[in-house]
Amino acid sequence: MEIKNVTVVGTGVIGAGWTARCLAHGLDVVAWDPAPGAEKALRASVENAWPAVTKLGLYPRASMDRLRFATSLEDACAGADFIQENAPEREDLKRKIHAQIDEVTRADVLIASSTSGLLPSSFQSDCKHPERVIVGHPFNPVYLLPLVEVLRGDKTSERSSERAMEFYKSIGMYPLKVRKEIAGFLSDRLQEALWREVLHLVNDDVATTEELDAAISYGPGLRWSIWGTCLIFHLAGGEGGMRHMLQHFDPSMFPWTKLEPPKITEELIDKMAAGTEQQAAGRSIKELEQLRDNCLISVMQALQEYKVGAGEVLAANEKRRRELTS
Repeated sequence: MEIKNVTVVGTGVIGAGWTARCLAHGLDVVAWDPAPGAEKALRASVENAWPAVTKLGLYPRASMDRLRFATSLEDACAGADFIQENAPEREDLKRKIHAQIDEVTRADVLIASSTSGLLPSSFQSDCKHPERVIVGHPFNPVYLLPLVEVLRGDKTSERSSERAMEFYKSIGMYPLKVRKEIAGFLSDRLQEALWREVLHLVNDDVATTEELDAAISYGPGLRWSIWGTCLIFHLAGGEGGMRHMLQHFDPSMFPWTKLEPPKITEELIDKMAAGTEQQAAGRSIKELEQLRDNCLISVMQALQEYKVGAGEVLAANEKRRRELTS
């Protein structure tokens, strides 16, 4: 079934990102969120993201005018071909809203959750058609970053997983299949380990937030944008590769890090907040978002020439767009 109509349930930062990405790929989007002022906030977020998606290239029919804000959940789901749920990270809420979506949606429509760590086996359990419930975990900003982790629950069919991955590819993403149901999935577990160490280093007055960001952005961050950690460390082993690297740099030889998180005290919160506010230098979140977007586009376009990492995904997406436009 061709997907032309996407429903976005929950329109915060992630829901708005999905909305912008789908609109940029020429799809119709119906959004719903019960929060007061949600429609106004969503349209403002999409408008703020539009310069970035325009730079990457719009698909035929792409338009912010193809967004409609629904009056109810039932209204939002009535004509959907694909549903992306973005409710807050509460298991009880996820279970409730998935059961409600399942009740008012055609049985052949996939229901994907943007959860960053909750397990689909739990929140699909009250659905009449749990075989079509899946996790599609994106990364902020959703309208630019191609990674989406796809995860099945106990009752999710393999075909639903395949269909979700096909859809995500069609809107310019890199769907990464998570083979086992594990809390936090893959990327967030890796990010959390780094985040814990950041909190320790700030908490212990070893470094400021700006110094720690520099320690990543000027060095390993640039390498990670190409291949990630494993292949980069394979290169660190020289001609002997990863085997040589591990033989000479066994992590147990360097017990530097603290894997347990520090207690999140008001003092630590103040340090983290003060440090990042100083880095922001008076710039608004929207201004910083657009700066981030422009930088990410430049990195991805640079990688596109060499067809590696996100650049390879961008090249494939542009090829599809040219084929549809010509």
